[in-house]
Amino acid sequence: MSKAWKYILMVSVVISALAFMSPAMVYAADTIQVGIVLPLTGSQAAFGEIEKQSFDLALDEINAAGGIKGKKLEFLMEDDTGRPEVGRSVAEKLITKDKVVMLGGGYSSSVTAGLAGVAQQNRIPFLINTGSADDITEKGFDYVFRLNPPASEYSSGVEEFLANVVKPKSVAILYENTKFGTSSSKAFVKSCEKLGIEVLLNEGYEHAGIDYKPILVRVKQLNPDIVYMVSYVMDAALLMRQSRELQLTPKLFIGGGAGFTLPEFKENAGVAADYVVSATLWHEVLPLPGAMDYFKKFKARYNKDTEYHGAEAYAAAYVIADVLKRAKSLSPEDIKQALAQTDMMTAFGPVKFVSYGKKTNQNKLTTYVVQWQGGHLKLIWPTNLANAKYVYPVDWLKVWGF
Repeated sequence: MSKAWKYILMVSVVISALAFMSPAMVYAADTIQVGIVLPLTGSQAAFGEIEKQSFDLALDEINAAGGIKGKKLEFLMEDDTGRPEVGRSVAEKLITKDKVVMLGGGYSSSVTAGLAGVAQQNRIPFLINTGSADDITEKGFDYVFRLNPPASEYSSGVEEFLANVVKPKSVAILYENTKFGTSSSKAFVKSCEKLGIEVLLNEGYEHAGIDYKPILVRVKQLNPDIVYMVSYVMDAALLMRQSRELQLTPKLFIGGGAGFTLPEFKENAGVAADYVVSATLWHEVLPLPGAMDYFKKFKARYNKDTEYHGAEAYAAAYVIADVLKRAKSLSPEDIKQALAQTDMMTAFGPVKFVSYGKKTNQNKLTTYVVQWQGGHLKLIWPTNLANAKYVYPVDWLKVWGF
């Protein structure tokens, strides 16, 4: 066979192969695909939306700057609907069908725990940006890494604020009966023991309820100095609206992060949101490189404020990009190795995965305290970083218009 005929035959084989490839397969050759799992519909969709928008914002910036080694980075977004079984199913699809090089996302702890199991079983790297139940990074999974602090560390900033400012004698704790809520409430009980605060009530509730007045009446009868709540956004807003209706007036209402920091909390709680305090993992005024820039870019693009959930996703996108740039190849082992060697600063804070106590591949970060003032979330603690003076004590009846 002549060289000419060999060349023609080779070209024919290539053309035939391309004919049987889907457009996505051809396109993927010029892209690096990462699977992102978030709650885009259902009761947790507000969290999924702010995180997806932040991932999208970061992705556009990463690709505009050249992508990953000359290739375009692509995030394949999948909706877990807030249900663990759906999360596991879409994760399996991303790994086995879409052939993503790694996973990201993970909002609710219940879903994230399932995603972590799927990732470990399939030996595919998974970077968690939000799911925070402590046990997720306590299973010894070497393919699972978490950017945000575990739930047990959320209240460290609040603990300092209580010790130095409020100095309460008693507390009622209400929490959503989920992995996140349970883990957070247990941690806060330990904080109360440390501070000598008597826990008068520590009770879980089913999320997405329509009437929390029976449990709030019990809280009012106990008359605690503070009410500490761990809730997603709609429950958080309803708890505060119904506390106002019942004229439940502790010295302070405190949220354990989650729903109490989203803009939707203020929108749905109305005046009942004013001066509510919450734990937070981030604020745009913190002296972190890129923090305020991210906040401004997000607001310009989406015409709304962002907060720590969005900052987690934005930072996670940049960690993913950094890891893929440093990885020797796109094999799971090389990506896992690059994740383990991560040591970088992001708009959310420093990211370095360490092992301590029972935890493996866990990032450690400081937590802070915010308060709703004048319709905006203000950083009030620690005072040397604050952009507003805390309001305490609070005349709730006057604030609520009674």
